[in-house]
Amino acid sequence: MKTKKSVFFIVFFLIIAFAASTVFGVKNQYGDLTTVYIKGLNEIRLGIDIQGGVDVTFSPEDGEDASADQLTAVEEVMKTRMISLGINDYEVYKDDSNDKVIVRFPWQSGESDFDPEAAVAELGETAKLTFRAGFDYTSEVDENGNTTITPAGDIILEGIDVDEAFPRPEQDQSGNYTGKYVVDLKLKSSGVEAFEKATLDASNGDSAYLDVKGSGSNHVISIWMDRTCISYPRVNDAISGDSCQISGDFDYEGAKALSDKINGGALPFNLKTETFKTISPSMGKGALNIMVLSGVIALCLIMLYMIILYRLPGFVAAVALLGQVAGTLAVISGWFGFESSNTLTIPGIAGIILAIGMGVDCNIITGERIKEELRTGKSLDSALKSAYKRSFTSILDGNMTVIIVAIILMGAFGVSSSFFAKMLKFLFTWFGVSTEGTIYSFGFTLLTGVIFNFIMGVLASRLMLTSLSKFKCFQNRKLYGGAEK
Repeated sequence: MKTKKSVFFIVFFLIIAFAASTVFGVKNQYGDLTTVYIKGLNEIRLGIDIQGGVDVTFSPEDGEDASADQLTAVEEVMKTRMISLGINDYEVYKDDSNDKVIVRFPWQSGESDFDPEAAVAELGETAKLTFRAGFDYTSEVDENGNTTITPAGDIILEGIDVDEAFPRPEQDQSGNYTGKYVVDLKLKSSGVEAFEKATLDASNGDSAYLDVKGSGSNHVISIWMDRTCISYPRVNDAISGDSCQISGDFDYEGAKALSDKINGGALPFNLKTETFKTISPSMGKGALNIMVLSGVIALCLIMLYMIILYRLPGFVAAVALLGQVAGTLAVISGWFGFESSNTLTIPGIAGIILAIGMGVDCNIITGERIKEELRTGKSLDSALKSAYKRSFTSILDGNMTVIIVAIILMGAFGVSSSFFAKMLKFLFTWFGVSTEGTIYSFGFTLLTGVIFNFIMGVLASRLMLTSLSKFKCFQNRKLYGGAEK
């Protein structure tokens, strides 16, 4: 019994500690050096619509007439760099008629120390494409909590050694089309000999070609765009000549995207910054503080309402709701090691609010079920068990519907380039809705919030309420919305 009673205190203090670390972060100040272990809300990168950002136009440095494929490759490189920086509120598009690529992205968090011109210069550097032995890398975290990936393995080829990459329908040994696609590579003479030797060593099981960060057993050649690994295909046989292919579970769009990224590392021209300007936030200065204050007040009123309406289950629901919001913000700020920080936009805030509504709905369903079970004359323990069991199906159905919608939005407006995603993009563009980054932010925060609704609103709240019901002072049925037996 004592063990069951202690569950409430364990879960309660874990949620409070988690929420506090999410809001304030965890830092260590030693003289002028600040080491950030966990980023707080102040370190969250805000979107262009909240705090403004940068608008830059790139064009070929030597005034060369770039082809449509080359501009597409530049576009893919820019998107890859934005994604690797954890920026999902960005816009990248090309102007084929004027040989330009336009990029818009938000200020970095702590923008008083942010040098936008240096960021633009780094963004416009020609991407360095490398083919390396094996798949391995090291990662370092600086004092601001930013992670830097350094690829390992000997460099086999560079972008200048690749003449062209293009998608092609896959055929089996009998010449029949499989319905999948491969990426064909055509190498320049400078890379043929080195690639043949590398594939021979890999096919013979040379340990230098192990995919250490993957399965740990396959022998691969990894392909890197700057510090981002874009593919690490397994080597089955030695490859001679100036042609080879990368096979996998590719559809046309996936093979085309990989081809564009590879071609992007072999651009025949450097980029120059043609225009550069800063963007003012569309909401105006001070809007963020107003939104934060409004959100805190609204959350407190909702929690108070839940406590008044459902009493003890309402109090537990309020704690779970606090944990849900903290979990969503923690994922955005990069609290968890498996997910780097993301950009928070106004649509992202809307996703958080909608997820909170789903969390309230979850707790209302459970609270009403508890009342119903108690009215049938069941004991407190039986009523709680039955209520959580019977309410779970309704909660699961509602939340799974939202999860599907959120995943579709993230796929359509994130990094996916499938036919279905393009159809959705077309429909949203037709109705005048932006399809670059901001809708992805809405889907991302909505999905995260609903997942934490399951963790906090279903699992954590059940553990806390069941534990509290073991205390004699909390066994009064009126505290759960039922009549005294």
